[in-house]
Amino acid sequence: MTAAAIFGFWGVSTLLVLTPGADWAFAIAAGARRRAVPSIAGIVTGYAVVVLAVAVGVGALVAANPLLLGALTIGGALYLIWIGLNGLLRAPAPLTAPGEAVASAWSTFFRGAGVSGFNPKGLLVLLALVPQFTSRDTSWPPAAQMLLLGGLFVATCALVYSGVALLSRLVLVGRPRSAAVVARISGAAMTLIGLALLVERAVQWLSAS
Repeated sequence: MTAAAIFGFWGVSTLLVLTPGADWAFAIAAGARRRAVPSIAGIVTGYAVVVLAVAVGVGALVAANPLLLGALTIGGALYLIWIGLNGLLRAPAPLTAPGEAVASAWSTFFRGAGVSGFNPKGLLVLLALVPQFTSRDTSWPPAAQMLLLGGLFVATCALVYSGVALLSRLVLVGRPRSAAVVARISGAAMTLIGLALLVERAVQWLSAS
């Protein structure tokens, strides 16, 4: 692979990561709830699983199957709505007992992994973007190239979303009411994104019928 292809992919993918969406909303809420580390770890893990699926060909299989892709979109949208409604209804709470802290950290981790791993938009972006920057004129197999580019994407996500969560934490420290408001706004954003995905899928089905 050429350096131009790698940096070209990194530039385009960074612009996509910097575009606010469900990941941003979840990272901001994580900062407000003092759950930045497990939240970002979950988001990164979810995208890592997607990258691996794309590299081994599972992603292409999903994209080629309209029913499976539709089910993924609906499932991902419903998941985002569920996470968003939880954010709307629950205010940030301080940690209490160590056992509760561990349980909450694991719960937050899996929620973060679900936000990115079940996000159909993220899957489609990786399916559409990564193959365009791979080359057949190299000794590297396509799967290895996709893993390299996907790893770069995951690293960028980790850096950007960690910064978003940290900034949210710093701005909201000592402001419990503001933290609650921001967490609920983030929940509303995830809910709206989920609803938008459902509407988009419904419009596509109506247009096709």
